[in-house]
Amino acid sequence: MKRIILSITLILSVFLVKAQEYQGLSPVDIARLQMVTSASISEDGQKIAYSVSVPADPTVENKSASYELYLYDLAKGTGVPFVTQGYIRQIEFRPGSGSITFLSKRDEDKAVSLYEISLAGGEARRILGFGTSISKYAWSPDGQKVAFIARESKSSGSFLPYQPEIYEENLAFSRAYVVALDSGSPEMIPAEGNFHTVEWSPDGSKLAIATAPSPLVDDAYTSQKIEVIDAGSFNTISTIDHEGKLGDIAWSTDGKKLGFIGGADKHDPIDGRLFVAQVKSGESSNIYPDFEGKFEGLAWNDDNTIVFTASEGVLSTIGSIDANGKNFKRRINSAPYAIRSMDPSEAGHIALVISKAQHPYELYILKKGEDTPERLSVTNGWLENRSLAKQEVVKWQARDGMGLEGILIRPLNEESGVRYPLITVVHGGPESHYDNGWLSYYSTPGQMAAANGYAVFYPNYRGSTGRGEEFAKSSQGDPAGKEFDDVVDGVDYLIEQGLVDKDKVGVTGGSYGGYATAWMSTYYTERFAAGVMSVGISDNISKWGTSDIPEEMFLVHSRKRIWDDYQFFLERSPIYYAGQAKTPLLIMHGKEDTRVNPGQSYEMYRHIKTRTETPVRLVLYPGEGHGNRKSTARFDYSLRLMRWFDTYLKGDESTMPETTIELK
Repeated sequence: MKRIILSITLILSVFLVKAQEYQGLSPVDIARLQMVTSASISEDGQKIAYSVSVPADPTVENKSASYELYLYDLAKGTGVPFVTQGYIRQIEFRPGSGSITFLSKRDEDKAVSLYEISLAGGEARRILGFGTSISKYAWSPDGQKVAFIARESKSSGSFLPYQPEIYEENLAFSRAYVVALDSGSPEMIPAEGNFHTVEWSPDGSKLAIATAPSPLVDDAYTSQKIEVIDAGSFNTISTIDHEGKLGDIAWSTDGKKLGFIGGADKHDPIDGRLFVAQVKSGESSNIYPDFEGKFEGLAWNDDNTIVFTASEGVLSTIGSIDANGKNFKRRINSAPYAIRSMDPSEAGHIALVISKAQHPYELYILKKGEDTPERLSVTNGWLENRSLAKQEVVKWQARDGMGLEGILIRPLNEESGVRYPLITVVHGGPESHYDNGWLSYYSTPGQMAAANGYAVFYPNYRGSTGRGEEFAKSSQGDPAGKEFDDVVDGVDYLIEQGLVDKDKVGVTGGSYGGYATAWMSTYYTERFAAGVMSVGISDNISKWGTSDIPEEMFLVHSRKRIWDDYQFFLERSPIYYAGQAKTPLLIMHGKEDTRVNPGQSYEMYRHIKTRTETPVRLVLYPGEGHGNRKSTARFDYSLRLMRWFDTYLKGDESTMPETTIELK
């Protein structure tokens, strides 16, 4: 009997293991995914400090993910947890100190402070606190001084017990300070404006700063400027000649030049072009203007050579280029992954954060002289016991002949000759794009949907990034026009290929992708059987007056003012076509969204509810903004999204799903 029981147990064990091996991803799996978020490599290239996001259990508590600090030792080939409590951000090796520093807020802190921990281990200690939270910091080359950015403290100035909020007035500016940690108190840099960046020159004699005229988000996008100042007197040495969006800034090793990523001009929707400026004169130039990609990150290899990461279509690359724009070389290219960040060491090794179709972001290293990055971390080992559907690049032609591309995740256990329901996932921006990396998150169903018998399509429509300046500008002045026609043309291509059931096509997306979802569910309603709209636009007229980026919208999207052509903006609004909507639409929105006011979702809901008999539901998330951050809110979103598509693309369409959510 014991032998029989043992045999049955072994058979069941093998069966369970086999079943687990062929199990796809579920909403529960998506909710517990961890991933590497940043990495910093030591000067000798032997140690890498990196952070890992760890989501809270959504069935227990609704809170944001925590961030843990890990240290990888290349000599030992191991990564170990270093700090596993609290929120860890901006990890750096302190020059000449044998320690790691990071920003965190511990129980005893009133604001985010600067902490340090020895490479030998032990307890992290706070080395710099301030009256308000430190948002960014930079070490001087000798590690003795730190420049940091923090918001100024403002009192209400009122004697009343209740304080109203005055919109866009009396805003707290972010200021920059310099302090020697062993003596003295922080000294404020007297430059005007709201600080976004502060970087030391290699010899510590100068600082590069980036400021905007005010704390408004619109100014951060449209009006930042770079100055070089003396690190002692804070006097201005030069102002960099640049107009357009602004990204990363890096000093050349001799301190004579600044490299930075920015927009080609004020109408460029992204900071994706590579510039070099002369520190002494402030003159700058776009050194590789014909690049049909998007520069993502940069660092200087020597006095004259820049190392960069870039997106080219759906692929990522690392390369180098001379400061004069010559000798452009790709070090790795056409690899099926997405690079999130890089950090080169003086020894020549580069720490990378990379995702692939098979896993979310992990720590990699590109060793000196090698061309293939090596994976170092495994944060979700359990993924090895999940079957993942095939992910591939797809290319199609728009109706006007423009060549387009995107990513397709095929149904798990796909059968030849069978047509499947399709979920189309439209990215936001529109200045964004999908890389051929990990694409499964709480609001982008990816492998979660593929495991349930769906094909999932991620189109990079015109106006997407990663294909150069001309392509990124190609949708301007034509909102919801050819850009969204591109999406429909991509769906038609998949139908023509025999993969997709034309009567079971769904669409989802957030922000500008939510705008696309609303458009597909109204203007193109005959083509889409279900939609899930998140933080999306429904009325372009009211959107302009309720957003925190109206000027950015004008400069890089609409290219004309709404009051010059109200009818145009009305006719490019989904509410204009809501009376013909037949697509069942689930609308979800964070109640504290300042980018796309929740009123956009109220309008969409009210128009469809009043003017049609089409199923529509509005779900609001208190405490959330432009996308959900907290664990339960994200999990709830995933469950509702999948249930809506299951109902209208695969199930009984006679009744809407219940309003409540149950974990089965």
